[in-house]
This record gives sequence, structure tokens and C-alpha cells, in this order.
Amino acid sequence: MIPKKNRRWIIYLLSCLLFAFSQFYRSSIAVISPNLVEELDLDTEDLGLISAAFFYAFATMQIPVGLYLDRVGPRVLMTALSLAAVAGAALFAYGKSAVTLIVGRSLLGVGMACNLMGPLKLITTWFSPLYFATLSAIFVSVGTAGNMAAATPLVWLTEWFGWRTTFLLFAISNLVISLLFYLIVRDHPDDPPVSRPTAASMVSLSVALSGLLPLFTRRDYWLISMGTFFRYGIYASVQALWAGPFLMVTMNLSQMMTGNLLLAMSIGLIVGSPVCGWISDSILRSRKTVIITGLVIMAGILVTLAMLPGDTGLLILFALFFGFGFSSGSGQIMYAHIKERMPHENAGTAMTGINFFTMTGVAFFLHGLGWVIKSFYPGGSLAPDVFRMAFILFGGCLVITGLLYGLTVDDKRILRKRMEKPTDNTH
Repeated sequence: MIPKKNRRWIIYLLSCLLFAFSQFYRSSIAVISPNLVEELDLDTEDLGLISAAFFYAFATMQIPVGLYLDRVGPRVLMTALSLAAVAGAALFAYGKSAVTLIVGRSLLGVGMACNLMGPLKLITTWFSPLYFATLSAIFVSVGTAGNMAAATPLVWLTEWFGWRTTFLLFAISNLVISLLFYLIVRDHPDDPPVSRPTAASMVSLSVALSGLLPLFTRRDYWLISMGTFFRYGIYASVQALWAGPFLMVTMNLSQMMTGNLLLAMSIGLIVGSPVCGWISDSILRSRKTVIITGLVIMAGILVTLAMLPGDTGLLILFALFFGFGFSSGSGQIMYAHIKERMPHENAGTAMTGINFFTMTGVAFFLHGLGWVIKSFYPGGSLAPDVFRMAFILFGGCLVITGLLYGLTVDDKRILRKRMEKPTDNTH
């Protein structure tokens, strides 16, 4: 029998690992895109759809995850979905065509769909609410190690074992962590080793869906959702795919150096998320000011990258990619913002809803841009000017998003209460 005090930290660690797998899978196409193009004769539309398949499936699953997470519990739901991810990773590893890779990536998206909201639910039940913001921020930062693994380490593994064997190894590791999660995790500190949903938790689907209706009438719900659609959609599509061809084709960098720059972007996000949260909570005491600033900086960096000559020094590129990740960290505050702007009884549904728009945005900018490139540049889909045009387009979208986000409202009362709350050393 594991003591509750120890069990909660093991649960936290396993949750971080599963979230890291999610981050790895979503970003893993960028550095292996040359391998896929060469081996399977893919074009930009194929690459975009293969990468976007994860996010289409992930986004679609947010609705049932939001409705059934409380009813089934994170332990059972996360384990079942993780097994689907294991199957998806194995299928991707053995894929011989674009269609097979798309199916494999779709299963990965389904399997990873609960690896953010499920752990947040576990943090809520196993830890004091006074530590939710800190633990959730650390959780996101630690989980971003998966993005780091999808950069330089993935290049190393691909060079040693090949991309197929590498994904098979990740599938096996994912399976081991999923089984440990099921054996160790409990949905609540008072749960017996085998627990079942109570009758009270088995609300009807119509009642659960009714919780969505109050959100649709609120302007800030749509503005914040639009903000995360564009902010994370552009950030993740650059990280998950478009930065790779841009650096290797436009900037003439090696696959290894491309992985290093993507690693710098992930480190920037790891550092930027808690720093932006601290600035929002303790310095500016504002959500939208920090978020808008981050959007504008992201736009400026993308436009700068589009204007750089091909012989730009590596130090400048590292600074820009780190800065892009760091400024994107301000987007994590959108979860806190929407939680504060929506009614308390709808906060969980609102955060799940925003996750839907977050992942839909990535799919849109991956698949959509791939289709646009193939349509307008059929003879040179991987030409340098294509990626410069795309980055300028992304920058313009972020500027417009920042202007519209200015119409949202900061709830100063919540931030003021948080600052005035006395220190509590209890756990």
C-alpha cells in the first residue's frame, strides 16, 4: 500500500510523463519530414495532413472528454485512450503510405486527448487548491520536455535506429507508462483500489451538454477561444512542421541544427510559461495585457524570420526561436483568463472548450497551409519564398488576434483577492 502523501507525487509524475508523450507526438513530424518525403514521396499537402491528423482527432475528442471525464474518472479514461495511442504509434512506425500514417496519427490524437484535462482533474483532487496554479504551470513546463525530445534527441534516435524503430520504441515506452498509471493512480485519495462511477455522477448527456449553452452567449468566451485558436495554432504548426522545412530549405541548415533550434523554441516555452504567469499574477495583475504583448512579439519574430537572409548567423536564429517560444508562453494564461471570466459552475467545461479551439487551430494551420502551398506553388512546394510568405501571413494573423483580444475584460477582483490572500503553509 502506497501512502497517500507519496502516491500523489507518483500520480503527478506519471501524469507529467503521459503529457510529455502527447507533446512529443504532436511535434514529431518537423525533423523527420525529409525522411518521410524521401521514403514515401510526399508533398506539402501530404505532410500537412499527416501532421494535422493528430490535432483533428485531438480536438474532436475534447467534447466527449469534457463530458465523460467526471463520470468515468481520469484513471480509466486516460488509460483506455493511452492504449489507443500505443496502437497509433505502432501503426505509424509500420506505415507504408500517407493514408496509413494519417490513421496512425489520428489514433495518437485520440489517445492523447485526455492527457491535459485528466491530470488537471487529478491535481484538483489530490492537492490543495492553493497550489493548483503552481502545480499546473510546472506540469505544463515539465510536459514540454516532450517537445524537446521531438527536436535534437529525435534526430539522434532517427540517425541511430531509423524513424520507424524510434516510433516503435516510443510505443513500447508509452505502453509501460500507461499500465503503471492504471495500477497506481486513484481518482481520489479516498478511492478503493477498484472504484466505479457513482450513480450521482452518471448524469445524462443532455444535462451535460446544457452546460455549454451559457458559454455561447458570452463575448469573452469567443474572443479568448479565437485567441487560443490563432496563438497556439500558429505556434504549434511552426514547431510541429513548418519550422523544419523552413530552416533546412530556406536557411540551408542541417537536420541536426534544425533540431537544435526547435529545442531552443521548446526551452523558451518552458521558461516563458511560468514567467508570464508570474508577471500576470504579481506584476501587471492583468491577463490580457500579458497575452496581447506575447502575441505582438510572436508576430514580430515571424516577420523578422521571413525577412532574414539565408546566411544569417546561428546566434541570431537561436535568439529568435527562443524568443518565439518564450513569448508564446503568455498563451497559457488564457486558461486562467477564461476560468475567471466564465461562471464557476461552467469553468471546467469552458477550459475543455478552449482546448478544442486550441487543437483545431493547429490542424487548420497545418493542413490549410499545406493545401494553400500546393495550390499556389504546384511546381515548387518547398521553395524558400513559400515559407517566407507563410511566416508573414502568420504574423499578420497574430497582430489581428491581438487587436481583437483587447476587447476582452480582465477580472481585477479575482487578481486582487489572489494578491491579498494570506500565505497558507498547509498541504
